[in-house]
Amino acid sequence: MDSGSDVPPLTPAARRIVDAAEELFYELGITAVGVDLIAEHSGVTKRTLYNRFGSKENVVAAYLAERDRRWRSAVRAAVDASGSAEEAVTAPFEALRSWTSAYTRGCAFLNALAELPDPRHPGHRVAAGQKRWLRGLFEELAAAAGCPEPAALATRLFVLHEGAVATEPLSPGTVTAAADLARELVRAAVRG
Repeated sequence: MDSGSDVPPLTPAARRIVDAAEELFYELGITAVGVDLIAEHSGVTKRTLYNRFGSKENVVAAYLAERDRRWRSAVRAAVDASGSAEEAVTAPFEALRSWTSAYTRGCAFLNALAELPDPRHPGHRVAAGQKRWLRGLFEELAAAAGCPEPAALATRLFVLHEGAVATEPLSPGTVTAAADLARELVRAAVRG
């Protein structure tokens, strides 16, 4: 899945389901939350939930697709606000700085990948697609900035980014340190 854009528009009841699922899945974990709890928190019946989504797996995918859409929008805004092509390469770290202040339980996509190891699970596919997109974006931005070997730099930045998002809940300030290191890596690559 390239983005959450292929998800059909949500009805008001479906929106409540996805919003309730996001809160519950992020706070309690995907496997710990059943459809009964989602239906209760969203104020709909289980029948409505199943009529709209068909399964818990599809609710998980819808929750992750919506979160992915918001994350990509935040990253694109940070890229667009960058003052130069070189600065744009590290824009995902700037987006992450504000994102982690609102979401303090780590990365929902990494959490989902840990809970949903089967690559056939629709939620796993959304989470894995988000990670592939981010790594690809780093490469695209590095190439646009004229960095030699943009693929290698993208891999380093991606690993640094994922490490920062995974460790920020344990050690606040990790994202800031990772952003500083990312800028150093990009400067070194540009000056090459």
